[in-house]
Amino acid sequence: MDEREAKLGFTPQKENVYNKLLPYAEDLDSESNELLAEIKAHLGRTVQVRDVKTGAVHWINQLVKYIRLYGFKFSKEDHISFIKLLFELVTAPDLEMSLVQKFASVLISLLKKRALLSREDLVLPWKPLHKLLESVLYSQYEHHGMQLFPPNIENVLKNLVRVARAYFPADSTQEMLDEWRPLMCPFDVTILKAMSYFEMFLPTVLPPEEHAKGFKLWFDEFMNFYESSHNTPSWEGHLVILFARLANHTIGYIDWNPYIPKIFTRFLRSLSLPVGTSIVQVCRTRVGYDIDVVVLWMVSMLGGGTITQEHLDQLFQALESYYHPSNHGKWSLRLLQFLSKLPATLVKRLHRERHKKPTWEPTIPESHKLTDAEVTKFVESMKTVTFLAMFGKAGSNDAGTAMHNLAILRPELIIPTLLEKLYPAMETLTEPHRLTSTLNCIVSVSRSMLRNPKWYPEGPSHVLPILNLSLPGIDSNDFRKSLMTFQLMSTFASLVPLVDCSEAPQYRTDLTDVEKELCSATAQFEDFVLQFLDRIFALIENSAREHTSRMDSLSHERLNAQEAMLEIGLSSTISALLQQCSDALYQSALQKLFRFVATSVFEIRVAGKFVSDLCRAAAKANSKEALKLFVPHFSRNIKHLTENEDVQKEEHLDDELLWNLLLLSEVVRCEGQCLLVYKEELLQVLRSTLHLTCKQGYELAGNLLRYCLKVLTLIYTTDYRSIKEDWNRPLQDYLAVRDWGKPGKLDDLGLQWHIPSAEEKAFATELLETFLVPELERLVKFAQGEAMSREELKKTLGIVNHCLVGAGSLLAPLSGETINMVLSLVPMKRFMYSCGYKDSINIQGKDIRQMITDVIRQVLAYMMSSHEDDTKSLFLIIRIYTSLLFYNGALKEEFDTRWKSFHMVKRAMANKLVGEKQHMRALLVDRIMLQHEWRVVNRTDKTFTDLHKAMFSDLLSLSVSRYSEVRIQAQRVLSQGFLFFTYSYKLLLPDILKNLKEDPDIPHHQFKGALYVILGTQKRCLATKRNWDVISEVWPAIVQAQHSEKPSVQKLIEDLGDKIDKNFETTAISIKIPDKCVEAAGQLLSNGSQPTPKAQAATCDEIDMGLKEEEKRNQHYLEVYHKLCDTLTELVENGNLMWKFSQLAMELMLMLIRHDTPLPSRSVRMYVQNMVDETLMVRKLSTVAVSALLKQQKRSHKMIEMNPYEVSHTAPPTDSNVVLPGVRPDNKWLCYDSADVPDTKEKWESTVFVEKTHWGYYSWPKSMKIYAPSQDQPKLSRNREELSEGEKAIYDCFSDQTFIDKLIGFLSLEEEKGKDKFSTKNYTLLKGLFRNFDVAFLHLLRPHLERLVADTKHDTHESSQRCAAEMVAGLIRGSKHWDFERASSMWQWLLPVVKTAVGNMAVESVSAWGTCFATISESRDPRKLYPIMELVMDSPLSGEGGSFNDASRLYVLQGALAQQEWRVPQLLHRLLDYIQPHLMHPYKNVRDRLGSVLTSIFLFDYPLPHGTAPDSPQRAKFIEEILPKLIMLRDMKEQDQASGKTNHVIDKKKVPDETDAALLVEENGGAGAMETESGAEVTRPENGDSERKTAIKLCKSVMKWLQGNVNRTNYTLPPELFKLLPIIAPLESVMNDDDLKRECSVTMACMAQSYVDSTNVPTALQTIKEVAGLSSWHARASILSYIQVMVFGNLFIFQDPKYKEEIRELVLHLLCDDQLEVREVAAVTLGGFLHCGYLTMNKDLLSHFEKLSSTKLKKRKRTSVEPPSIESLLKRHAGVLGMSACVQAYPYDVPEFMPQVLMDLSDHLDDPQPIQMTVKKTLSDFRRTHYDNWQDHKQKFTDDQLVVLTDLLVSPNYYA
Repeated sequence: MDEREAKLGFTPQKENVYNKLLPYAEDLDSESNELLAEIKAHLGRTVQVRDVKTGAVHWINQLVKYIRLYGFKFSKEDHISFIKLLFELVTAPDLEMSLVQKFASVLISLLKKRALLSREDLVLPWKPLHKLLESVLYSQYEHHGMQLFPPNIENVLKNLVRVARAYFPADSTQEMLDEWRPLMCPFDVTILKAMSYFEMFLPTVLPPEEHAKGFKLWFDEFMNFYESSHNTPSWEGHLVILFARLANHTIGYIDWNPYIPKIFTRFLRSLSLPVGTSIVQVCRTRVGYDIDVVVLWMVSMLGGGTITQEHLDQLFQALESYYHPSNHGKWSLRLLQFLSKLPATLVKRLHRERHKKPTWEPTIPESHKLTDAEVTKFVESMKTVTFLAMFGKAGSNDAGTAMHNLAILRPELIIPTLLEKLYPAMETLTEPHRLTSTLNCIVSVSRSMLRNPKWYPEGPSHVLPILNLSLPGIDSNDFRKSLMTFQLMSTFASLVPLVDCSEAPQYRTDLTDVEKELCSATAQFEDFVLQFLDRIFALIENSAREHTSRMDSLSHERLNAQEAMLEIGLSSTISALLQQCSDALYQSALQKLFRFVATSVFEIRVAGKFVSDLCRAAAKANSKEALKLFVPHFSRNIKHLTENEDVQKEEHLDDELLWNLLLLSEVVRCEGQCLLVYKEELLQVLRSTLHLTCKQGYELAGNLLRYCLKVLTLIYTTDYRSIKEDWNRPLQDYLAVRDWGKPGKLDDLGLQWHIPSAEEKAFATELLETFLVPELERLVKFAQGEAMSREELKKTLGIVNHCLVGAGSLLAPLSGETINMVLSLVPMKRFMYSCGYKDSINIQGKDIRQMITDVIRQVLAYMMSSHEDDTKSLFLIIRIYTSLLFYNGALKEEFDTRWKSFHMVKRAMANKLVGEKQHMRALLVDRIMLQHEWRVVNRTDKTFTDLHKAMFSDLLSLSVSRYSEVRIQAQRVLSQGFLFFTYSYKLLLPDILKNLKEDPDIPHHQFKGALYVILGTQKRCLATKRNWDVISEVWPAIVQAQHSEKPSVQKLIEDLGDKIDKNFETTAISIKIPDKCVEAAGQLLSNGSQPTPKAQAATCDEIDMGLKEEEKRNQHYLEVYHKLCDTLTELVENGNLMWKFSQLAMELMLMLIRHDTPLPSRSVRMYVQNMVDETLMVRKLSTVAVSALLKQQKRSHKMIEMNPYEVSHTAPPTDSNVVLPGVRPDNKWLCYDSADVPDTKEKWESTVFVEKTHWGYYSWPKSMKIYAPSQDQPKLSRNREELSEGEKAIYDCFSDQTFIDKLIGFLSLEEEKGKDKFSTKNYTLLKGLFRNFDVAFLHLLRPHLERLVADTKHDTHESSQRCAAEMVAGLIRGSKHWDFERASSMWQWLLPVVKTAVGNMAVESVSAWGTCFATISESRDPRKLYPIMELVMDSPLSGEGGSFNDASRLYVLQGALAQQEWRVPQLLHRLLDYIQPHLMHPYKNVRDRLGSVLTSIFLFDYPLPHGTAPDSPQRAKFIEEILPKLIMLRDMKEQDQASGKTNHVIDKKKVPDETDAALLVEENGGAGAMETESGAEVTRPENGDSERKTAIKLCKSVMKWLQGNVNRTNYTLPPELFKLLPIIAPLESVMNDDDLKRECSVTMACMAQSYVDSTNVPTALQTIKEVAGLSSWHARASILSYIQVMVFGNLFIFQDPKYKEEIRELVLHLLCDDQLEVREVAAVTLGGFLHCGYLTMNKDLLSHFEKLSSTKLKKRKRTSVEPPSIESLLKRHAGVLGMSACVQAYPYDVPEFMPQVLMDLSDHLDDPQPIQMTVKKTLSDFRRTHYDNWQDHKQKFTDDQLVVLTDLLVSPNYYA
């Protein structure tokens, strides 16, 4: 243990490194030990005495603050004790969720730094976290509104699991698999739950020896699962996250090679890129992969001989054109994210391999670490696309980020290319976008460019050329360019000392050639800086505003957004430059600046502001030299200009005086010590200007006073240079060029601090005595009634505020008698943090802050009584109050802004490869300054005294002032005060609520102000405090605040209601802290670690007392809760409230319905009675409330354990990790069997009902629970006496016939015509009634249901049917626990009713009945529902009610069966057999529905790896059955005769018109009119045609099924479906059936975009060849488009050379097709394959095309009319098309071969058509695509070629 650790008494885990560099660092160890001892003592004790909600929260907040200030400055033992205590608190049962969220956030920060605690140090159980997460994610009460969670709780808990899982025990993986495997039914939503839990919980950071207990248990199984689902199901994202995390944590332990092609294919598909020219693009609705996850996975698979890098090369080649600037679409954003995140992730991995300190976490084996060669390959693969993306429409930020990281890896590959683009961009004026993009990127790589001797030593030599060339970028007419130029200059300036080293070669002999060159270049620095100043002066002169109003004060002189940005850019650049100048260079710049300032006068709003920034920068860089020039000059001028008495009285001063004042006020913002020399001048200036009449004048003087005080009294750093060395030493001692880009070292920063000296404090005191005291005396006289003008008052208050803010850091905080605002069993202390301010200043021994407070309170009291209309002075008083209360040297808002901007710069400039805080020195200095500021922000102990209370009361009186602006300002400060001083709002609450009472003495503005104070700011609101005492006062007060009818107040009340609704969280009534927490707290107090806790552990008596207090508290909260419910109920019932407020009361009451405490029966009765209120909103509220109350009153049903193997008489498996998904002997008994339904009491009672559909499909849970038999369940048919009070309230109303009649009348009302949907709220209500009271009300509701079902009236049908559907669903769902007698008697009368309903469905009600049947069937055992199953299966296509009813019955049937998933294979077989003969149904709507039904039937034909063969219908068999009926369509005759293209053989036979049967008009208005196959006149078909027509109808049904596969099935394209391709492809050409054409196009597009499993590729290619050989040229053309999309969508699966060769041969074969259209599509397809890199361009291919294109055509004699021979023309055209494809494949580039190909093509310009046309089009396209970068492209051509090309592109031929 070293000396420091001996002093501390422990080894700190990881302390904040910045503290040791603070000027008062020696005080911090004792302070931190003191704080830690207090925190340990009181946190432990407060949990022991069970005071969690106030005490524990308070001390945990102190711990959070401690960590933020000191880091983890505690021992390992304390660290573990804190974690264990918080873990127990987080997982304590029934703890208030907002507390869980709070504790979990702190626990996350304690667990985040994984390296600090190993798995040996800490073990955390996973089950309590799972239980907690389950209760939040799947709360059964949340959707009823009975549990209102904090908004971010889900994410916080998920993050907690993510940081805790590294510490789960070794056996936890097996336990998790046993727990969640049974949920993995691929057809059920529970798989999503299972996968999300696996993704969150499964531990992957395990030592290699534990892998067998970790990922090896599940990896193969999950990977098979991943591979078997081809359609990105919703759960796949979770699996991908899990695999990516696993890959990252186990680099070198898993062979990913077999999976890489599939992983890359799926990622490429998830980008949803448009492919080919097809008009039909199928949009996949599934979500894409998360880019962060994909890049982590890819980077983790690199190295160690994997094929990842080859796949990355192919991926970027395929994506290249999507990155091109001219291609922008919705895909661009994700592609750019991928581009920027991939290199960043690789940098992280390299850091881990090469630079990270070793920890307990497993290391990467040497064999799998990335080599330099692999890194180079990676950078090269990304280079092309990165440079393309740089100029994209979305801006260059992503490309800049990518380049930043790529340049860290390999600067020599990135920076030279970037410079090649930068220099021309800087020299051209016409492309500003190109310039700004390259500037942005050069800034990103600046650090890599300057300091990379190994990879890129010549980088620094480019700095000066770049800086000089960038000077013209400062342009007042181009705002964006100027900003980028400033960014470039300030970045380089802050990295490079501007020191002239040009003479170094004369003095030194140790220089390299590069250094010599660099030294001689540094002579240009002076020129650069002076030219830069010239540019800035010109910018300032152009920015000056011509006309400015003198009336406004400075605060009104806002710059517009552009000017403000420019000002920030300008000031940061000039600061960086002057800071980095050597003394000689600084003097030159200073003289130049002084000459400019001394000879110019500008207006002070824009130009003046810019100049003042320059002066301030100069003064900051070298205060002594700058002040020597500026202060005497400005003081002299001001003295001269104010000598005349009249100046004091002038309302408008001339610009010169304001100009000098402004510049002087900015110049003094430098080092305080240097001001002392100019004390007299400054005092004289202040005396003569502080009381000017001109507003701008005295405000500038006030600023001068404030800045003087600030620089004298604050502690701050003074040196932000890039290195600490003195660079003015002789060149032989020090060479500055060697420190270019050098990072700062934390241990050797050489920080310089300004700490107020005694002289500075004396000067500050003198300033306060001179200027503050007289003003305070004037204010006292004013408060006593002496007259003072408003302007004078404003001036005086302004001076007071300037003094207060200026000297705030040295003023003692307010003191007084402490007020305890909350009772707690432990002290609620806060701490004073030392910030180096040893002693405060005072005037004649008096406390200045106290003096100001006393005076300002008197002034306020006087003004409120007699000058309330002087709002501007009141604003100033409010500002003074803010400073008095909160300002002690730094404001939190300013700190937050600086913290944010610091992190932005840090992120942009960080070198994540090396880590180790290798930042620029200026950035490190800034971070240390921020550390000091954060201490200053938190330095007071926030003690609330009687003085604070008095000031808060003053603010409250201002918050209810007559003037709205004053109210707004005061309310903001008051709200800030409530936040700053916890619980302070309680003291003001009575006064606030007093203003809400209806009292003639309370004016309207007070009432409104009080409402606004309650409303609060942002999410904070007094009406949503988690405190029952507060809510019980505030809510009734709001509800009764109805005495103003002003619209603004009504709106305010609405806002208040909304805010409560959105932000109210369920507040615990009973908090019981378990003993485990108390034990963990005892452990914290007694772990023996230093520092010893300040207090002893609680005694047994204290613990007992705490227990009693807890009970007392809980009892008190329960009483308050009941009282609040009664009060609100009383207010609603007494009828004195207006409707709006009555409604508000009911809404608030709704939030009081809880899952753990029953609502008082009076409130229940009130809600039930209001269900039949005349007002719709009240009825809606009451319905929701009664649904929730029924849930609250639900009795728990007994569960018993069941052994599925005993039920099925099978043996359980020996190994739980061997899983056989699917229908097996041990789960077959769950499936529906119509021959064995429980239709008798014996069968019913002997049947084991399993309600949840997923159980058993994948595996069985370890402990399978089902509901006990009905005799063991809660009693049914209770009489009234057996009910609770709340239940009686419901029972009484629902037993009343009149009430029921009214209620159903209202429920069956139409709310909005055509918009009414099945209402879940109404259904839940009815379900609750039948569940809780079984058949008690059925006799009253039954007649209504029968009436509604039979209602077919036009105007009421829709709402009646909807209501009936809700009742049926509620009844059947509610009867879940009824016994056999009740259930069977219900079915007896209900089935005929449902049958009637199904027969009466209409367009408006079909969706309601569909929802009804799906709801009934969901999570219910199909055997229990056998009557409904048989009902829907009963001949759905009976034809009754026409085609609409047929389609509707199918829809309803589909809904019922789909919810049963795999458990009804028998019904699916029956259904398939039933619908098969109907597939060629004459009506389109029925066929479409049949297609959808087929998708549902075959959904379960899903080959899971190691799964059993499906029991449900199988596709292959079905296709075998229908193929013979479709085969006749395969070679349909060509329909398309009028294409007008040449050289294709025309079939001379007349093709008969395709007509269909006459239009059948249905009796019901033709709702399902039979479609005709053409738009032609309808005639009766001839018999010969009817067979083909039938086949076409069958084909349409089948195509609907295929389309449904795309989004609904897991296995989109099984091999058997390819058999349909030769039938569908030719049908796209059918001319006179648009519907058929459209269906074919969509089906082909769907199939083309489907995922092709690697095992199915040979089948796919075989089928494609078959189609390519069909006689229909349309089929051949469409199959080419098909191949394009299919190959791109499965790019990495088709990479086998054998497949490539087959596809290449096919395309080349079709390039010689005798149909022109086919040849053209083949050329496009070939171009596409070459473009995305799938096929490679080689000599063989080119020579093949050259040979074809040189096929001789017989020369025609002029007299001959004979055309050239078709065969030779075809060959020649094929060759030309091939060459054309080679040109088109490179739209943005000119490869070596292209010039010659273009020359060859030009030889064919005089060939016959269509060759001539092809050549012209190719040349035209070439010109269009290469036009933008022609200057670069033309370098690739020889002079002769260029002459020919120019001749071609601009010749008469071109325009021919």
